[in-house]
Amino acid sequence: MSVPLRSLFHKVLHSASKAHDLPTGDDATQDIVQSCLSDLKLLQSRITGLGLFSPNETIEDISTRDLVYLLVPYIYAQVIERIRTTEREDRLASLAQAQRLLRSFLESLDDYHIISEEDRELYKQKASTIRDPATRRELKIKQYKNEKQLKQRIEAIAIRRNQAAPLKSSPSEFDLIMALLPPEVENDDEQDDEDEATSDAARDAILLLLRLGYTHANSQLESMDQESDLLRSAPPEPPTQTSDDPRRDKRKELDDMWRLDAPRVSGGPDGKGLLLDPNGKPLRPFTILPAGTSARARLQAQVFGPDHRLPSMSIDEYLQIEQERGNIITGGGPASEIEPTSSEQLALDAEEDGTLLGEANAEKKRQKDENWAVFTDENPRGAGNTMNRG
Repeated sequence: MSVPLRSLFHKVLHSASKAHDLPTGDDATQDIVQSCLSDLKLLQSRITGLGLFSPNETIEDISTRDLVYLLVPYIYAQVIERIRTTEREDRLASLAQAQRLLRSFLESLDDYHIISEEDRELYKQKASTIRDPATRRELKIKQYKNEKQLKQRIEAIAIRRNQAAPLKSSPSEFDLIMALLPPEVENDDEQDDEDEATSDAARDAILLLLRLGYTHANSQLESMDQESDLLRSAPPEPPTQTSDDPRRDKRKELDDMWRLDAPRVSGGPDGKGLLLDPNGKPLRPFTILPAGTSARARLQAQVFGPDHRLPSMSIDEYLQIEQERGNIITGGGPASEIEPTSSEQLALDAEEDGTLLGEANAEKKRQKDENWAVFTDENPRGAGNTMNRG
């Protein structure tokens, strides 16, 4: 006996909600995801076999009991997004499948004219294509407010219909759909009575769910397009090398040489235990030394040496080098005090009358005195002092 369609859908929603609250990388989560995907495949095939939806129908022709199954492609895409992938090609394949399902969901909403013109205009332009930050921010705020308003209206209806079983504090889309599923009945008469009693409220709630799915599908398609572009434009992964590749062995040898703690040595490089834990945290103090033997010997010889630099030459040797460089001035001191100055020596030489040298010196003294007289006439005493004048 086959499982009723509503029960199968409820099982899918329960699994999807459970996987939504668990980490994607856990094996338990992936088991739930794979089971949910198997049920979704069966659910989709049964919906197609029953012919619940036809392109010749309008939204008024679809019963409230069947209207909720328009969400199946959207839920299918959400579950596919939870698949754990490690390879780029696998992730691209999952994104492509989820995009096809979301576009199929949006096309069905367009075919039945479920989305209002206001919502179409709001999600017509992608936020990532807007260059102006203020305009992009304003658009995102409007979209967020619209989604929040839709979810609040759906939660209010779900609470009224499920007063005996209250919703979670932050219900997911799957929880809201489960809360709004039409009740399962045994015969058509009871179904007609149920539709007649709750048709308007249930139908409004499901239409709100479809509108909420429309907003999320547009946002997810934009994010998936960006992720797909990034994955396709990423550089190719390096080819996997075999263990007998000499280049790989050489590279591994260089890597091990620069590592502080080689994992293959259980007692550490000095046999006293590991230096680092697997997370790179030091386990004990250690000193980094050069790898060469000569450098280690030189550093070891300096351990008991003086803590200051010793002189490399004597003072006499230093003064001799400085004198050769011309950095030492000679002369002066007491010996030069009794020596005549250049002017005094010129006056003494000029007094030697009757000699050519005396006459030349006398002429030099005369020119010097004349030049000094001219200088003093042109530059009176104090003429050059321009400081402290009012």
